[in-house]
Amino acid sequence: MASTKEQIETLQKYVSESSSIVFFGGAGVSTESGIPDFRSVDGLYNQKWDYPPEEILSRDFFYSNPAEFYRFYREKILVEGIKPNDAHKKLAEMEAKGKLKAVITQNIDGLHQAAGSKNVLELHGSVLRNHCTKCGAFYDSDYVIAHKDENGIARCSDSSCAGIIKPDVVLYGESLDDNVIDRTIRALQDADMLIIGGTSLTVYPAAGFIRAFTGDKLVLINRDATANDGIANLVIHDSIGKVLSQINV
Repeated sequence: MASTKEQIETLQKYVSESSSIVFFGGAGVSTESGIPDFRSVDGLYNQKWDYPPEEILSRDFFYSNPAEFYRFYREKILVEGIKPNDAHKKLAEMEAKGKLKAVITQNIDGLHQAAGSKNVLELHGSVLRNHCTKCGAFYDSDYVIAHKDENGIARCSDSSCAGIIKPDVVLYGESLDDNVIDRTIRALQDADMLIIGGTSLTVYPAAGFIRAFTGDKLVLINRDATANDGIANLVIHDSIGKVLSQINV
């Protein structure tokens, strides 16, 4: 088995040789910024609530029990004071240097954009965008954080409307955005290198999109082994931020 030093050297070689890199990331990219991972031992899916998180974060639950949805959403999803980490910053640098063509993310926190990345394909939406379910008015996350009724629900500022505000995140029971899917597939098809980081590739349909990649350099960086390690040319089990910060662009 190659040493970590040898793995980093191989990754550096791949990056240097490539001109059209795409990054596909998951929750592990943001855990180093303090955002909880949904599926780790201490993640959201292993904490006790009145309802399973999968049920709370569903379209039907949002409309039938918005107060409980917002209680969970405010405490566990809408994390304040978070900042991009070394992984986000390195990816933004790679894009600025013309190496990285797209970031495909399953995360909804907006940290890639905060780090400076421009072409970010958010498969599951973003907490930074919110709309009134009645009139369609747009609200940013600062409004949602600061404004809530007696039940903790964010509502439209127009008193004649007062509709419930819904985050632009893809809830269980909702479909991914067709335009984002199309752009994701095209980016993967055009890439000569794919870096998969911070994801166990267990969430579908998102994880299935990587099949569109036909390039010859596939790198998987994740703290833990995944069922998909066998498909990669290079596998590094380590912190995504630690690994990427060692790469020169």
